[in-house]
Amino acid sequence: MDAIPLVHASLGEQELAAVAEVFASGWPAGQGPRCKALETQLAGRYGVGGAVAVSNCGCALHLALLALGVKPGDEVIVADYTFPAPAHAVHYVGATPVFADVRADTGTVDPQAVADLIGPRTVGVIAVDTVGLPADYTELTDLTRRYGLFLVEDAACAVGATYKGVPAGALAPTACLSFHGRKGISSGEGGALLTADPQLAAAARKRASFGIEAIFDQARIVGLPIPVFTEIGYNYKLSDIAAAILQVQLGRVDELLERRNGFAARYGELLGDEELVTLPHVPEDRTHAWQSYLVKLDPSVNRAAVAASLRAQGIGCGHGTWASHLQPAYETKQPCPVSADLFQRHLAIPMHAELSTDKVERVARALRDAVRAHAGAPQ
Repeated sequence: MDAIPLVHASLGEQELAAVAEVFASGWPAGQGPRCKALETQLAGRYGVGGAVAVSNCGCALHLALLALGVKPGDEVIVADYTFPAPAHAVHYVGATPVFADVRADTGTVDPQAVADLIGPRTVGVIAVDTVGLPADYTELTDLTRRYGLFLVEDAACAVGATYKGVPAGALAPTACLSFHGRKGISSGEGGALLTADPQLAAAARKRASFGIEAIFDQARIVGLPIPVFTEIGYNYKLSDIAAAILQVQLGRVDELLERRNGFAARYGELLGDEELVTLPHVPEDRTHAWQSYLVKLDPSVNRAAVAASLRAQGIGCGHGTWASHLQPAYETKQPCPVSADLFQRHLAIPMHAELSTDKVERVARALRDAVRAHAGAPQ
């Protein structure tokens, strides 16, 4: 029986053709014509003042915090239940991440938890669109404006999602996207910084290239231009090869998301009556990008045994995402009980645009059998 992977990138002939064009152009490196075109495409799609294509979303978060002037001694409130990239980025600039607990139903950051953590050293908030579901941006925007804090949207998982009709990636003045292999659109690796402020975008773009103007632009000047390093920057450029792939993928967003939506709906039909499983909750004011499909297992179910059963049948699965405050790297005793509970009980089952209805049905049958077999089993 064929294996059903947890994730699978939707890359094909159109993307290969775009890569071939880059090879023929002679400029495969970063910040070339394809990157410029991608940035223009992103800025137009999201209606923002500037977009900066970078090598991954972690780079985008780092550049955002640098551009926003975060410094040692500052505190940044970060959503706890997520891949820990936001907290890493806060550490990169010498500041302190303060972990905010999340809503039990959505896994997105709880605005009240954020409000309770604001103190004299707080300078901003990084919200996360958890595994593809936007956070509560009306409340978060009101809160950050009231206290004079910046708000960054980590939309790494949420390309294609919406909140009150606005696309994820345009829900805060600064947002970061990921194009990793398991995201809704992908170039294998990649990311972008989106901002309402063109000057912030220009500063981030220079920092992404060691602190100098793009070499491609310099090469078009007649004579012998010698770049000047005006500040310490980083090598965060996205290659034109990846940018070409992403231009194709951006044109396929609706098609790929429609498939994921269909598979998510079918999971809901097949598992909605299973008492040992709680399905993802999507509030009526937003839509999900379905980067991942996380089910919450009843506390009586042995998750490790369920996972072993699924994998023995060739069905990929994973733990979901992380309760960041529990990771040893942060050395914090700050409690986030809801996030910790989700970290113990969530199980990710296959979700990608290359599934089929037959495979979704096979996953659902196997999951239903496994949770019933391992309910009440020793943990």
